[in-house]
Amino acid sequence: MSFMDKIKGMLKGHEGMADKGIDKGGDYVDDRTGNKYQKQVDTAQDRARDEFGTRPQDPGSPPQP
Repeated sequence: MSFMDKIKGMLKGHEGMADKGIDKGGDYVDDRTGNKYQKQVDTAQDRARDEFGTRPQDPGSPPQP
């Protein structure tokens, strides 16, 4: 079992909390860098949401596998 699999297992059922953590982490980096790297931080947040399956779904779109 890989490290990422272990993290995903721990986050199962707590996707909302994980999403809040991703947001807080990105906001912290933006604050500390004066939004200098905002685009890169946003990309990293999106990739983390994709990896951990915490991306909020639009009401009309099906869930991602």
